Amino acid sequence: MKDTCIRAINETGTIKVSVVTATSLVETARITHQTSATATAALGRSLIAGILLRNRLKEEDEALTLMIDGSGPLGKIVVTGKNDGHIKGYVDHPMADLPTRESDEKLDVAGIVGLPGTLTVTMDLGLRQPYTGQVALATGEIGDDVAQYLYQSEQVPSAVGLGVLVDKDLSVKEAGGFIVEVMPGASEEEITELENTLRGVKSITALLSEGLDAEGLMHALLPDTNLKVLSEKPVAFVCECSKEKVADSIASLPESDIRAMIEEDHGAEATCHFCNRTYRIDEDELKAMLS
Repeated sequence: MKDTCIRAINETGTIKVSVVTATSLVETARITHQTSATATAALGRSLIAGILLRNRLKEEDEALTLMIDGSGPLGKIVVTGKNDGHIKGYVDHPMADLPTRESDEKLDVAGIVGLPGTLTVTMDLGLRQPYTGQVALATGEIGDDVAQYLYQSEQVPSAVGLGVLVDKDLSVKEAGGFIVEVMPGASEEEITELENTLRGVKSITALLSEGLDAEGLMHALLPDTNLKVLSEKPVAFVCECSKEKVADSIASLPESDIRAMIEEDHGAEATCHFCNRTYRIDEDELKAMLS
């Protein structure tokens, strides 16, 4: 089953919903960064949130970056992607972990993220300056924090569900999420009905465990709502780094810095935070930049 993101709206235009299935996407991130179980859940939820939030972008080359900077052992979580369905991300300390919570035996995402902290969303819309919004972390569970961001920064009441189920062998068994937004003009009756409906819905990972795809997930969330699909797009964990981009970055440095790389290190090496690929620029390539 391919990972997919669907956006839809109800007949009156008062409720928007975005859903994503992301099991393969999050598993790719886990393998790339060799994350612990709790780090996988935290990074996975953040990647899912990034996919859902990037639906606010219009053009394919517009980009969104989500950064969660808590005070817990995980350090920063950074997720970035364009409106083409590709997304990537990393955490400062991928092997950081915590015991499961005693209260419910679930992974302690809030604990590993840590309070106090901030959630920052930056959208590059091709304008002179990108748009940036920031809120204090509400709970560290990430879904609650995204909902708070939407309400405080964009004045959009919403329900956010993000789920990552990690198997005993540390692989990702299920991953997905949703954002349901209440738009201007929604009646109190609609809002109450929506709240009651979502209150009775199973967890995202439970629904995915039943074999639902993105469309099935959408209808399970809002079973009595007629929805019009606005877009449907495959999503994946993809990093666009390359040796050419690394070389371009080095070539833009002052000549004295490049000479120091030649004389002291006889080359240059760079590792991408997002995919862990390492690129080597040898001495001759550095000399060619100077000429």
